[in-house]
Amino acid sequence: MKDVDFVAEPGRKVAIVGTTGAGKTTLINLLMCFYDVDAGHITLDGVDTRTMSRHGLRREFGMVLQDTWLFGGTVAENIAYGRPDATREQIIAAAKAAHADFFIRTLPKGYDTVLDNEANNLSVGQRQLLTIARVFLADPAMLIFDEATNSVGTRTEQVIAKAMDALMANRTSFVIAHRLSTIRDADLILYMEHGDIVEHGTHEQLLGQAGAYAKLYNSQFA
Repeated sequence: MKDVDFVAEPGRKVAIVGTTGAGKTTLINLLMCFYDVDAGHITLDGVDTRTMSRHGLRREFGMVLQDTWLFGGTVAENIAYGRPDATREQIIAAAKAAHADFFIRTLPKGYDTVLDNEANNLSVGQRQLLTIARVFLADPAMLIFDEATNSVGTRTEQVIAKAMDALMANRTSFVIAHRLSTIRDADLILYMEHGDIVEHGTHEQLLGQAGAYAKLYNSQFA
């Protein structure tokens, strides 16, 4: 695996790409300490993450995944999942930041609308906006996006993309992406194969190398 030094600063975006089974999710699991690294180390503000409590480390991250997770309860309770002490005003502010306030107010009881365990009374895009509002409210230092717009249509994707851009503005973000057109602006792109980082750089640098990333990128626009 290539050695990669990356200083996580507010507003920086790391994209993790590769074909299915390349190890993208495994890398995220290492960041979150679901697995321990067996060589090298990952540090957060100079502290080896293996010396941190799992709870303390994971509070530093907010996650928006392809498969949303909502529970049986009100819309407001779902947004406040990571901050149960949040006020109604804070919940609404988070929903507005996530571009979710408008559709929430069209629901039968607005923020007090009760969702079933699968949130089947919401569309896929609406469920995703609620999870983004949840992260806004939790206000973590770092973000992980795992194909957050993969299951929605083009128009809904644009709304979610705006919410994601606002969320990423002052945070370090790690983005797993299959559609490479969505990560061309990343500060660093890690291209993975068989569990290894085989190429890294900006979009322009990797295209210039005419390697595996360039081949995959060009194949998506052939």
